[in-house]
Amino acid sequence: MARPQSPDYDLRRDAILAAAARLYARRGFRGASIADLAKACKASKSLIYHYFPSKEDILHQVMTSHLDALVAAAGEATRSGSAETRLRTLTLAFMRLYVGAQDSQKVLLNELDNLPPGPRAEVIDKQRRIIATVEALVAEVRPETGPLSLPLTMLFFGMINWTHTWFRPEGRVATDSLADMAVDLMLEGLGSPALGSRGET
Repeated sequence: MARPQSPDYDLRRDAILAAAARLYARRGFRGASIADLAKACKASKSLIYHYFPSKEDILHQVMTSHLDALVAAAGEATRSGSAETRLRTLTLAFMRLYVGAQDSQKVLLNELDNLPPGPRAEVIDKQRRIIATVEALVAEVRPETGPLSLPLTMLFFGMINWTHTWFRPEGRVATDSLADMAVDLMLEGLGSPALGSRGET
């Protein structure tokens, strides 16, 4: 008979993933062992293995849980409104997730090559779905871009994906304002009049 799950199974599992994201973001996946993770969780290695079959599975779950949140946010943000409104809503949702999950974002961007082929392909597929959603919005907002919609989309992600390395929401620019700045730059360039009013905290 299978051992029943404890009532707090999901909470404990999520806590392990959060600790793993912090650890891998600071030390790198290869620089952190299961023993290090167990110590960070104030638990035993056997408890970690009770929730996850391998170290690589933990890394995979850190990435997919973050990506699933982004996919869900993209779906919610693009349900209604003009293409520009949907792009702004999506960007804001992504920025808020990035601010709340900086460790997971860093792990996602830096540790993909440490996944086995199957899980890596799953992560890449989710990333491509997100990219395709934004590319479709860019093409809708600026149909004249034609085949340049994908390069523009990748430049857009270049602006927002790495904000975890420097952005501090308590600084001179608020999270919501930064999201709007990214879209203003995307659509209008440095000549956008709106950029002059984005410095509020």
